[in-house]
Amino acid sequence: MKKLIAAMLLLCMAGFAPVGVSANVPQPPQDMVKQTADSMLAKLKEERVVIRKDPGRIYDLVSSIVLPHFDFERMSSWVLGKYWRTATPAQKKRFSEEFRNLLVRTYATSLTEYTDRKINYLPFRADPNDTDVTVRTEVAQPGAASIPIDYRLALTNDEWKVYDVSIDSVSLVTNYRTTFANQIRQEGLDKLIEKLATRNEKSSAPSAK
Repeated sequence: MKKLIAAMLLLCMAGFAPVGVSANVPQPPQDMVKQTADSMLAKLKEERVVIRKDPGRIYDLVSSIVLPHFDFERMSSWVLGKYWRTATPAQKKRFSEEFRNLLVRTYATSLTEYTDRKINYLPFRADPNDTDVTVRTEVAQPGAASIPIDYRLALTNDEWKVYDVSIDSVSLVTNYRTTFANQIRQEGLDKLIEKLATRNEKSSAPSAK
């Protein structure tokens, strides 16, 4: 799970709109992934000194740049599976918030370790009318085989948003769904949410580099 979460960082979906692209015309998924990943990595390098002095700055970057491009409602519903369908509106809201916070802190803790990795983009295959696509990449590993990483995106309100990431065919959503389902069966959804909230509160700022 740790490697899978860390691999998600390499997407780093930044909110930099490309010049010349209409707000009503979504940018091709792979182009968007590549441009925004490059932009985010550049931002991290640019603020390296600031981050060293204030490690909590990474939380702000992740929250404002990365997360707006993830579909957390879809991710939350898939992660909880059948328990989402029986959850109350209040439980859905609380779970989505804590799940989001969990990813923010997970990303922030590992983010600075992945600023210098090279991402190779594999040929993109999709029909122009598709609303659900996969962008395939490989992340170069010094002295080791590249890591295949697939990003699943859905077109929502004229914007492509990520709702799952897989590394070596292992899905982030499936991983969390299995873990959370076991906890819910044992202690219930409210207890899971409570544990996530406690974990998020106790998470410390990432170490300065």
